[in-house]
Amino acid sequence: MPDLIHEQSKRLALLSGETDAAYHEATLRLGLSDSAMIVLYTLCLLEGCCPLGRIIGLSGLPKQTINSALRKLEGEGVLCLEAAGGRKKQARLTEKGWELCRGTVLRLMGLEDAIFASWPPEEREQYLALTQRYLDALREKIREL
Repeated sequence: MPDLIHEQSKRLALLSGETDAAYHEATLRLGLSDSAMIVLYTLCLLEGCCPLGRIIGLSGLPKQTINSALRKLEGEGVLCLEAAGGRKKQARLTEKGWELCRGTVLRLMGLEDAIFASWPPEEREQYLALTQRYLDALREKIREL
């Protein structure tokens, strides 16, 4: 049984890596860097405006990497950085940013929606529930390290 569990854990790790590689390929095909895609994707998920700390927290990337992407996107007029109380800031997509997202991020999200829509509702719910359960357990085990 431990061998089966280990093999399944390896399979999960490989699938996760291959999924990341597929997103990287999509990002390149859409003409973005990985960090720009993550920032823009997060902003699209959150309706175009998001605190910087939340973008960093959701990205899984180092703070400096996200900050560099934000500065580049701001310089290109894709987003603006605004005060959000105290020393906190938030990023907001500009009209130019929304235009860029329509041709990139929102196209990718459309593909994801189409894949998800092709699954029966009970399989979608099962996938989401198991993914959440795995994430919760992983976070708990990491806290125990």
